[in-house]
Amino acid sequence: MNSHAQKNREQVRHWMMAALDGELAQRERSQLDRILQADPELQSEWERLSRTKEMMKMFEARKPPPEVWQDYWQTVYNRVERGIGWILFSVGLIVLCGYGLWQAVDGLLADTQMPSFLKAALFAMGLGAIILALSVIREKLFTRRRDPYKEIER
Repeated sequence: MNSHAQKNREQVRHWMMAALDGELAQRERSQLDRILQADPELQSEWERLSRTKEMMKMFEARKPPPEVWQDYWQTVYNRVERGIGWILFSVGLIVLCGYGLWQAVDGLLADTQMPSFLKAALFAMGLGAIILALSVIREKLFTRRRDPYKEIER
């Protein structure tokens, strides 16, 4: 089947969906009826879709009991509360660690008694620790987003 014919079939399928939903204009509906009469394969597909729609009308979605909604909203509130709590805790921890680090660096630089090679060693060790921590955090975040097995329970 060439691409033009395939495009026309897709248009006819689009019209069938619109007709099932009652959203097809009269002119297009009459065009669709002519196409369906001429093509038994499309006519068969239309009949299957119509039967499916009729069957779906018979089913009614049950409304969950109030306890389910109460549990749902409780978990939503818990997630929001915990999320806000973790954000505030993290911001406070970052500020305190930053201030402590600033004071440590300031004290180290002000200390004239400590030899320069020890200061350099402490800075190298601190910088290395920061780089390693950031590397591990980055890798964990990267892996968590792309882990194909994260939904599997062990």
